[in-house]
Amino acid sequence: MKSISVVLTAAFVLAASSAFSDSRVFIIANQSDGYGIDQCLARGEKCGAHAALSYCKSRAFDQAVAYRRVDPDEVTGSVPTSGSACHHGKCDEFVAITCQR
Repeated sequence: MKSISVVLTAAFVLAASSAFSDSRVFIIANQSDGYGIDQCLARGEKCGAHAALSYCKSRAFDQAVAYRRVDPDEVTGSVPTSGSACHHGKCDEFVAITCQR
């Protein structure tokens, strides 16, 4: 009985430590470069995984846990809907990449 409580305690500690891992969401411009990586990121497709991982590693994070297109309404005031990010009535899209240590 004592060994079961030790195993459960260890499992709880491991689960709690992963819940407190350092993660951060980066909002970046989804700039069309002709290679399609930006579309993979924006659509959350598997082909964007390497680009998201590279982005996270360049900022000293170990992994990319998520990536997707950001709707401007999700990030009030931070994602421009007019000005230099908009050209000929079309605004740039943005991508959210969640990185974790």
